[in-house]
Amino acid sequence: MPAADRRAERRTLLIDAAFELLGTEGSAGTTVRAVCQRTRLNPRYFYESFEDLDALVVAVYDRVVDELGVTVAVAQESAGKSAASRMRATIACTVEFVDEDRRRGRVLYVEALGNEALNRRRIEAGYRVIDAVAGTGAGDISRVSAAILVGGLSELLVAWLDGRIDVTREQLVDDATALFLALGRATAGIASQRRA
Repeated sequence: MPAADRRAERRTLLIDAAFELLGTEGSAGTTVRAVCQRTRLNPRYFYESFEDLDALVVAVYDRVVDELGVTVAVAQESAGKSAASRMRATIACTVEFVDEDRRRGRVLYVEALGNEALNRRRIEAGYRVIDAVAGTGAGDISRVSAAILVGGLSELLVAWLDGRIDVTREQLVDDATALFLALGRATAGIASQRRA
């Protein structure tokens, strides 16, 4: 196997191990030593791929965000043109994504709060999602609405995964979709009033 392929394979092993640790034991259990033990790699191989532990956990976060992005894109594509069906598809696939593998939810929504580098990446990712949701909408009110949607969904998922909101997955999707669509209608109403 060429050296570049071996390096890529080791990097993937390190990210896989860090995902498992971060998603189950949290930041406290995700150390360079623990990752190296789990992969059975010498620490020099860790530093061959990552400058430090922060760089590794950011790589884990980025991979989960990329996986979610692909999942959402596929769901939206199959949902058709209706804003309501696209909203429901987005919420449903996001809920399923974190519910099917709870480690993903922990990486995306919980562990970032305890790690400065990871939190910066979470904030950057949130801004990108806000920009995408706001699109070319109705000015500042569109961005306010998008920020509420993005932040609200994150907090909703944390509470639901933690058992503080006791509803089925289907009910969660139904309720969140209805509320988010109502916010969209309210946003359009406010924008219309401002133009009048």
